[in-house]
Amino acid sequence: MKTIFQHIKGDKTIWAIVAVLAIFSFMPVYSASTNLVYVVGSGSTLGHLVKHIVLLIMGFAIIYGVHKVPYRYFSGGSVLMLPVVIVLLIFTLAQGTTIGGANASRWIRIGGIGFQTSTLAGLVLMVYVARYLAKNKEKVINFKESLWQLWLPVAAVLILILPANFSTTAIIFVMILMVTFIGGYPIKYIAFILGAGIVALSIFVLIAKAFPDAMPNRVQTWQSRIESFAEEGGKEAYQVEKAKIAIATGGTFGVGPGKSVQKNFLPQSTSDFIFAIIVEEYGLVGGFLIVSIYFLLLFRIFVVVKKTTTIFGTLLVLGVGFPIIFQATINMAVATNLFPVTGQTLPLISSGGTSIWMTCFALGMILSVSASKEETEEDILDDNPLDILHETID
Repeated sequence: MKTIFQHIKGDKTIWAIVAVLAIFSFMPVYSASTNLVYVVGSGSTLGHLVKHIVLLIMGFAIIYGVHKVPYRYFSGGSVLMLPVVIVLLIFTLAQGTTIGGANASRWIRIGGIGFQTSTLAGLVLMVYVARYLAKNKEKVINFKESLWQLWLPVAAVLILILPANFSTTAIIFVMILMVTFIGGYPIKYIAFILGAGIVALSIFVLIAKAFPDAMPNRVQTWQSRIESFAEEGGKEAYQVEKAKIAIATGGTFGVGPGKSVQKNFLPQSTSDFIFAIIVEEYGLVGGFLIVSIYFLLLFRIFVVVKKTTTIFGTLLVLGVGFPIIFQATINMAVATNLFPVTGQTLPLISSGGTSIWMTCFALGMILSVSASKEETEEDILDDNPLDILHETID
């Protein structure tokens, strides 16, 4: 054990939080997978658990590998990766795939494994925005220049994500606005960008309604989710109703591990609505524990930020750390009917490879920053992105 701790760097509390969430997820995923086995007819409960454990082990490997990389490389890496994710998003949107008989144009398959490209794109975009803000921190922002250097890449990525995944688009956009505000980007320009985003979304909805064959069911799905949240009825209302029954059944201490009843009726019980199953089986105490762990993670993110010596490091930690907490909050808010159904998973607890891996990649970046020695902004931002390729080849 002592040997293991010698090889891991960075904030030890964050390492502990990741381990606790991962280990805790075993039983809820194993329990909730009965819906996939007996209702959907997919595999076995043990098979789903083993798959989840393997994905988490791979996730820990990603954290370990990424946290060993000096975080200054992420700055240039974002510039190299941005064209790659744009190509991947175009390819994903063009071909998509079908999962469980439903349209899933946000996924592609690489080597037989489903991969959600929007999650990777969001991570790369946050690092790119952090790089831009850090490079221009001491300069007077020229709005026209920033439109080309910052907002054009942001718009390109978000436009490609939007048709298949509105909730992820909205989360990324909100997180980017938050980071730009923290990074000192002028508020009047942020307000303009926000207004432009709303107008662009409105135009997209009008076009989608005018030409429904071009993007079948997407706008209707958003509309039905919002209507189901405001009223009763519909598939989303059924999901939320079962989630509320699960939470109410749990009481203070829950019905016990593996004894959930609503997991047999609740679609997406291993992913989107796993928090409801956790509360049913572990009660209010279990639910409060999960919320507290995410709050502790948020606190440790702020601790890392306070100790960071560069602007890029600060914005990087906030840019990749806040979305994890925000996603967890939305997932739990959906399960408790405080927010419309979005399809966002509970980080490190819900099943799903892409979500786990990208969360682990983000955590690896945070740990890389927390493990770094004092560096200057010039050491980080003056790196030519091609230097990463050269050093990798050498």
